Amino acid sequence: VQLQASGGGLVQAGGSLRLSCAASGRTFSTYAMGWFRQAPGKERDFVTAMTWSGGTTYYTDSVKGRFTISRDNAKNAMYLQMNSLKPEDTAVYYCAASRTRYSRNIREYDYWGQGTLVTVSS
Repeated sequence: VQLQASGGGLVQAGGSLRLSCAASGRTFSTYAMGWFRQAPGKERDFVTAMTWSGGTTYYTDSVKGRFTISRDNAKNAMYLQMNSLKPEDTAVYYCAASRTRYSRNIREYDYWGQGTLVTVSS
């Protein structure tokens, strides 16, 4: 499967953005999906993940209550709604797909999108 993330941009603190991840391939609906982010000079960190059905989601503590992951298997797409954005959310955001399980472990993911930059100004 090939993934392409989009929707990043510059937003003021407190604002919102919606990221999208478009997937190619007929088997998208069988993959667990996740979002990771990488701030300048830092490692790539887990943000959120969901099962193939979207029935179970998992968030890192710093985004709980502000970010929402969702997917539309009919459209081969995944989304990340980000509200109440903070300057510390500034990073390149990557979508990823796992053939095995939804996880916060970066090594569980088999396919990656190219990333989309989110910049939150104070």
